[in-house]
Amino acid sequence: MAEWLDWLASPRLLWLVGGYLASAVLSLGLAGAVVVLLPAEYFRNAGRRPRPGRPAVSLAGRIARNLIGVVLVAAGVILALPGMPGQGLVTLVLGLMLLDIPGRRRLARRLLGRGAVLSRLNRLRARFGRPPLRL
Repeated sequence: MAEWLDWLASPRLLWLVGGYLASAVLSLGLAGAVVVLLPAEYFRNAGRRPRPGRPAVSLAGRIARNLIGVVLVAAGVILALPGMPGQGLVTLVLGLMLLDIPGRRRLARRLLGRGAVLSRLNRLRARFGRPPLRL
């Protein structure tokens, strides 16, 4: 029992709690910023718009976007677990939106249509003077 009390009094616990809180705040802040910056019609537009530019830069951008998407999907799955801090479903949807996979918008629409997720996202957008997302 004394070992347990020693661990509670150690600086490790402070680092653990600090990391827990920092990850919650960072996850919430990043997910909120992306949601606020999304165009209101993002989920209604089905196709990709062609972008002029150099192919090598475009390929590097797609690779970077997909890597970030994979990281966000993994983080979203972890954050969706009970007891984990942060916005799991929102992070998961943001990661899916970055990936180049067939049906990603349909899957994101399905996830956003669950429960009060869309209404909360639109409330956040309204707080920053942005129009609501439309599915």
